[in-house]
Amino acid sequence: MSAQDSATGLVTPDHGPAASAESPPTSLGTRAARQLATTTKSEPQMRGISSRWLIRKLPWVDVRGGSYRVNRRLQLRVGRGRVQFEHNGADDVRVIPRTLTELPVLRGYADQEFLTELAGRFSVRELRAGEVLCEARRPVTEIYLVVHGRFTRLAVGQYGGEAVVGVVGDGEPVGDEAIGRPDPLWPASVRAQTAAVVLALPRDALREFTDRAPSLAAHLAAYAERQRLPANRGGEADMPVQAGHSGEPTLPGGFVDYDLAPREYELSLTQTVLRVHTRVADLFSDPMDQTRQQLRLTIQEIRERQEWELVNNREFGLLHNVDHGQRIGTHSGPPTPDDMDELLSMRRGTGLFLAHPKAIAAFFRQCNRRGLVPGSATVNGHHVPAWRGVPIFPCGKIPVSRSHTTSILALRTGEADQGVVGLYQTGIPEEYEPGLNVRYMGVNRNAVTNYLVTAYYSLAILVPDAAGLLENVQLGRVAD
Repeated sequence: MSAQDSATGLVTPDHGPAASAESPPTSLGTRAARQLATTTKSEPQMRGISSRWLIRKLPWVDVRGGSYRVNRRLQLRVGRGRVQFEHNGADDVRVIPRTLTELPVLRGYADQEFLTELAGRFSVRELRAGEVLCEARRPVTEIYLVVHGRFTRLAVGQYGGEAVVGVVGDGEPVGDEAIGRPDPLWPASVRAQTAAVVLALPRDALREFTDRAPSLAAHLAAYAERQRLPANRGGEADMPVQAGHSGEPTLPGGFVDYDLAPREYELSLTQTVLRVHTRVADLFSDPMDQTRQQLRLTIQEIRERQEWELVNNREFGLLHNVDHGQRIGTHSGPPTPDDMDELLSMRRGTGLFLAHPKAIAAFFRQCNRRGLVPGSATVNGHHVPAWRGVPIFPCGKIPVSRSHTTSILALRTGEADQGVVGLYQTGIPEEYEPGLNVRYMGVNRNAVTNYLVTAYYSLAILVPDAAGLLENVQLGRVAD
């Protein structure tokens, strides 16, 4: 068999498919043709861009002078915080002395020597799942600090039976409200839902310290005196009013007292220096401006970090600044409709939920198990899931721990509603976007142009119940 070359007329032996594959092309190939074509190209794409719903949904307040003061009424009832522990071994667990001031009765107490001595009197106790830590209506003989584990508070109903009235988690105290009270009784039983470790302090030991520490006795006396002052349901200094009267009685009088040490939020910042070589900017900026494209992607990266800071910053971030009275734990691990309802019930006018996408999926699984269908809401043309009419926005900046747990935030926003507000300042020099400026820093000796890109921002929670947190949200599937 042989074949004739159409171009040369030569006859060559036919060696099968391999020979035909190596034959020269009969027309111009696409690889060569592209050398004469104008390529249609996209702008540089970036995988790290997220929806950034928190930044988009926060009302932003223009802060003049770089700081924002949150004035509040005088608070008489202080809330409890969470103590911290140091672990030096399986059985060597100690409370960090300075964190004992997170207990309401010790708030503001400054004698570190006494706090260190008191911390050393706590003893470690381990409990099994189902074991009762204390029983309702029994005398309070010890004060507990939960090192690890989950406990449920159980109360006996009017018609019998037990009802779960609360969950106690890591770092929370149990029984500290009995300090300074004569012959207190447990208001509810506390039972370990999981294996747990607690630190226990006998009330007799605390009484002994009080007898020989005049400063502590004076501090407890001042605390008890504050507790006797009239306060409204929010724990603020009361304003006397009278209602339902007739005739001409003498009306009570008073004034609304203010907190003399209000919190001030200074604007934080995220900065970077963008470097663009002059040769790149001069020769390779058609049809797309190289400097502008570099700046666009740099700003996207800054905005991503800005949202991370609004969630995680220890000074003003939501996860670290939600009041401990507005924090609840899940009752069983995964986020159930019951947990979301309890989170909603803790504040008026909840405007939005923020949750990690995996937490949203875990919540949907719990709805599926109960045969419930979550609703949806249309926000700025986007369809987002909702619960009880409140939209649930995904936020990948909320961290997931190594134990596969995370948190869900509930927010009320806006100054008019005493909610959560974002803080920034507009009109800054060389402003490129609201609260963000780009400043030319010159060309260095390497012919590289430098631009300083800065975003100024912060976040403020106007009243404690403006933000709530559902903690210890389990993400893994429940094994069948």
